[in-house]
Amino acid sequence: MSPGVTFFVGLGLLILFGWYFATELGPRKRFLATLLMVLLVLFSIATIWPPKEKIALGLDIQGGTSFLIRLVKSDKEITKAMLDQAVEVIRKRVDYFGGSEPVITPVGNDRILVQIPGLNPAKIQEARDQLSRVAKLEFRLVYPDKGERLAGIDKGQEVIPPDFRIEIYKHPAEGDEKPFEERLLVKKKADLGGNHVKESHAYFGNEGWTVQLGFDGEGAKEFGRITEANVNHRFAIVLDGAIQSAPVIRVPIYNGDAIITGKFGEQEARGLASVLENPLQTPVSIEEERSVSPTLGMDSIRASVIAGLMGLAITMVCVLVYYRFLGVIANLALIINLILLMGALTMFRFVLTLPGIAGIILTIGLSVDASVLIYERLREELALGKSLKAAVQAAYEKAFSSIFDANVTTLITAAILFWKASGPVKGFAISLSLGILASLFTALIVGRNVLSWFVDTGRITRVSMLHLISSKNFNFLGKGFLACMLSLALLLAGAGAFYVRGEKNFGVDFRGGDLITLSSPNPIDVGQVRAALQPIGFADASIQESAQGGKYYVTIRTPLNTSEQAERQIMQALPGAGLKVEGSERVGALVGGELARNSLIALGLGILGILIFVTLRFELSFAVGAIVALLHDVLMTVGVFALLGRELTLTMVGAVLTIAGYSINDTIVVYDRIREGLASGRKGSIEQIMNESINQTLSRTILTSTVTLIPIICLFLFGGAVLRDFSLAIIIGVVVGTYSSIFIASPIVLWWTRARGGGAGSLRREIIQKTTATNPATS
Repeated sequence: MSPGVTFFVGLGLLILFGWYFATELGPRKRFLATLLMVLLVLFSIATIWPPKEKIALGLDIQGGTSFLIRLVKSDKEITKAMLDQAVEVIRKRVDYFGGSEPVITPVGNDRILVQIPGLNPAKIQEARDQLSRVAKLEFRLVYPDKGERLAGIDKGQEVIPPDFRIEIYKHPAEGDEKPFEERLLVKKKADLGGNHVKESHAYFGNEGWTVQLGFDGEGAKEFGRITEANVNHRFAIVLDGAIQSAPVIRVPIYNGDAIITGKFGEQEARGLASVLENPLQTPVSIEEERSVSPTLGMDSIRASVIAGLMGLAITMVCVLVYYRFLGVIANLALIINLILLMGALTMFRFVLTLPGIAGIILTIGLSVDASVLIYERLREELALGKSLKAAVQAAYEKAFSSIFDANVTTLITAAILFWKASGPVKGFAISLSLGILASLFTALIVGRNVLSWFVDTGRITRVSMLHLISSKNFNFLGKGFLACMLSLALLLAGAGAFYVRGEKNFGVDFRGGDLITLSSPNPIDVGQVRAALQPIGFADASIQESAQGGKYYVTIRTPLNTSEQAERQIMQALPGAGLKVEGSERVGALVGGELARNSLIALGLGILGILIFVTLRFELSFAVGAIVALLHDVLMTVGVFALLGRELTLTMVGAVLTIAGYSINDTIVVYDRIREGLASGRKGSIEQIMNESINQTLSRTILTSTVTLIPIICLFLFGGAVLRDFSLAIIIGVVVGTYSSIFIASPIVLWWTRARGGGAGSLRREIIQKTTATNPATS
């Protein structure tokens, strides 16, 4: 779909959304909701279809193209800092939004292995340019005399000034004019370098595709000084030694912006913007290029897909059995949610990997959460004797604050992760945001209007649903101290195990490892190689097949200093395969220092964002409880992994981030009911009100956790070795998150309130003030 069509469709949908929210409840609002739903689904299907061409698959499923890049020596020796800088620059160039899922890892002391999934011939050439272009940008003044000195030099009457040299500026063709060359007398030394470029982006302007630059503070100040001193003189913009343009400075430029024009095409302009924002300090050359097979065998891929479909089917059947007719609507919303999510991910050119598929399967459980919240509220409203129509309206209005607060809190974290993080963490932030928006749309617009249509037209007059989990009167807060002591003991045990294991906690993605290359005159079965490695515990290793020069190759990435063991095991297990060891060498970590540092900073800022938002919407004690519960869940998951002797991998980063999102979502839902109980004027101590509120949400908490766990347990049992650790982390995280929202987060609110000398009265007054001041619209 062309950018123009996408723009106008988006504009039309935006107008419809505005019209929908401005319309009161009734047939017109329902018609607009139906129109929005149909248009979004059709647009998503058009974006996805045909899936074989539109949905990009990752290296693990489809394979791709492998480039071995060598840093070119100059007068300086290649250092580790140079190698690390090149790795991060290349990562940002080929994976700016974090959705491409490439493999980028140092090899030896001066090489980098880059593997990019699913490239066609045109994209391969574009990738070559992106990988190897240095992007050395310079701004140099042209001799300030309108070409008179150059004319004198040509006549032999003048000499070239020592600080200048003659360079050729190739003007591109314009209209009927042919391209021509112009000789310019340009400064040898740059007046301003590209190292001061802070940001760069491409846009379509009056002169076609243009690249706009933004300087940092020092660069902007210097650019303003230069342009002020050289008004009406030319300023050459030089990229990799070639003059791109040489405009006349009309007025001083103090805002720190500059533009580069040059009759670019869209891809060229976008590529140029990317490399200018991420320039290489050291030149590189592409030493080797080959196509590589998927890192997983077809057996692993098939097992994971079957497990995912099984989990989806079981989830939908459970929802249908428990909520009956309402379950049909919940499943319809779930299917539309998946279509919208896949359409959005395809539009953003996200690459679908097996962990990505697992993440989408996880959103199945999370998206059902909103429906469960609404239907459990509907059950309560019907129990009060309300008519079905009044109960439906009240259920959506009362559930809105829970859904709004829980999802906005998670969106704040996602926005900060996108802003500060890079690589796959940034990709996770985008996919999480898209998943939340799709869930909000399907729950609050699709589900509501479908149910309202059946009720308003009289097609249903009553609804029934199972009620396996009745409201109890457990004293959860009374067990808070015991629960916290149990958690503390587990956390200390996990921390002790983590400390004792040291570097063994981290897998190849974090520590680096060995890269083994084997060759054979015959095709090599990746599945057989994986099976051969299973007895020594390397069944989840990255294994790829390729062919070049009539020979077949297989590369295996194993933990550090295990190459000899792996080679020996493969040779013994596959004696008739004709395998020969071509070599083994050390490869660096997939998670570089900058990626890890940016991700930790982003996570810290995300926690600060949660603290501020929850304080504004609830109260400081609630914010403290939410942060403690979040840290508890993440640290507990990592600690249990250490106790089980499991390794942390790049895939685990996604799992931990997902656990953090689930934790805060679960906690906010419980908090919302506590806030409602305090604001309603209900009599009793703060402990009684909080216990009653937790008991009221117990049914929803258990149902949501169960529905979330079903597909993940299927992945754990049937999804193969590659996804087993990812699934286990999510299972641990969901169980611990459910436990902490009840036994950790809520008691901390109580203890914090008491510690500062407050009681039910003071907390109730603060909550009522917050609710009155910040309550969002519910229509």
